[in-house]
Amino acid sequence: MSNNLFVALREAFPQDLDAVAVETDTGLNYSWRDLERATAMLANLLQSLGLPRGARVAVQVDKSVEAMMLYLATLRAGYVFLPLNTAYQSAEIAYFVENAEPAVVVCSPKNFGWVSKIAFSAGTHYVFTLDAERSGTLLERAAHCSDRHVPAVMQPDDLAAILYTSGTTGRSKGAMLTHNNLLSNALVLKDYWCWQPGDVLIHALPIFHVHGLFVALHGALINGSKMIWLSGFDAKLVLQKLPEATVFMGVPTLYVRLLAEPGLSHDSCRNMRLFVAGSAPLLMETFTDWQQRTGHTILERYGMSETAMLTSNPCRPSDGERRGGTVGFPLPGVALRVRGDAEQDLAQGEIGGIEVKGPNVFKAYWRMPEKTKEEFTDDGWFKTGDVGLVDARGYVCIVGRSKDLIISGGYNVYPAEIEGYINDFPGVAESALIGVPHPDFGEVGVAVLIAKTGVQLSAEAVLAALKAQLANFKIPKKCFVLPELPRNTMGKVQKNLLREQYKNLFC
Repeated sequence: MSNNLFVALREAFPQDLDAVAVETDTGLNYSWRDLERATAMLANLLQSLGLPRGARVAVQVDKSVEAMMLYLATLRAGYVFLPLNTAYQSAEIAYFVENAEPAVVVCSPKNFGWVSKIAFSAGTHYVFTLDAERSGTLLERAAHCSDRHVPAVMQPDDLAAILYTSGTTGRSKGAMLTHNNLLSNALVLKDYWCWQPGDVLIHALPIFHVHGLFVALHGALINGSKMIWLSGFDAKLVLQKLPEATVFMGVPTLYVRLLAEPGLSHDSCRNMRLFVAGSAPLLMETFTDWQQRTGHTILERYGMSETAMLTSNPCRPSDGERRGGTVGFPLPGVALRVRGDAEQDLAQGEIGGIEVKGPNVFKAYWRMPEKTKEEFTDDGWFKTGDVGLVDARGYVCIVGRSKDLIISGGYNVYPAEIEGYINDFPGVAESALIGVPHPDFGEVGVAVLIAKTGVQLSAEAVLAALKAQLANFKIPKKCFVLPELPRNTMGKVQKNLLREQYKNLFC
């Protein structure tokens, strides 16, 4: 028996392989047979390179059906997929390539010059290109390969993907996810979210992190469901496509933007079955406005790069109501506990650190045994770094993030990483990055810094320097130069006071 995740997804394809599997926003239709043949050709290309077992395939390309096929082909061939945010710049890519040592890197043609230089310097042997217009050296090479391929036989504990998630030290950690981690989660969600024959998913999310790549994509594939594939989120286009679909998944920002469209109504959502939100907190205002405008109650859930999905509000009314301000119940097979500072279990309603255990929880951090040990308890529970509680009815509520994590538009921003870049700027003595509420992104970063003695600092120059080094979602929306930073008696910067000071900046 193969425990290859691809095999499980392939077995869920409908009997009619010529039916439409993916419909794109450019008018292209891909059949299930197209997915079968193209993934076989790409898998054969990868295997023809003579890669070692467990080889990593790092991918930083624009969203396309071909990019999705490359992910499936990597699984099919038995290699490890390493998706990279398309916004990452050279300093970030250099770190990931040096750390993961991928055998293959696939990038956009426009970035080939600088990406290939980084990759070849780090010892990568193969760099291919792929763009959203279905061109590039990857597809040119794969075109010569057979469209028949026997999927690699895998063990449940074999690696399927590595997802990088930054830490508070600023050094990104590679969460190692196995075939069983991902397959177990996909099967649980298929049942818990009541996937049905005939469901159609609007896929409007990026495919370089958990939400779009694992939750949405696996959900449709494991159910043999057609996808309406959007290269990016466009509120008007989503509104136009809603009558043709039954399932939509988005970050809270997308729901805010859809609510701004006058055409959103009960009628436009008449065929919809399920709206799912995650990756960032959903404001109660958005939750209730959506109910009133559409007649649908958004299902909010909670997950992480290290674990895929952990908790979810109910889909079936018989399992309970969907409650705003909560992320529902632990999923079947997932154990969740809330612990105090003294590592004691807390009672219902008490706030503490959330710890989890289950088949979906990642194997370890890539080449970081000490960090892995630090993030797991002695009895095998993963410390999520989130702070929350379980209420009297068993619903999980996330009340904050430990370690000052900022979630902006569904993307994680780790202050220590950004502060490191700011502190390297000439004339900066010290900096602090805080998250403040934002009506569109949920939360955005604000940089507060002090200058070295005798130096005149320009906030605009600091932001401009960051834009040349970091992905756009990490760039602070505002920057302030202050005479000093608030500190406690131990000299530690009191970010809580800064958050209070700037909390109404965008409201």
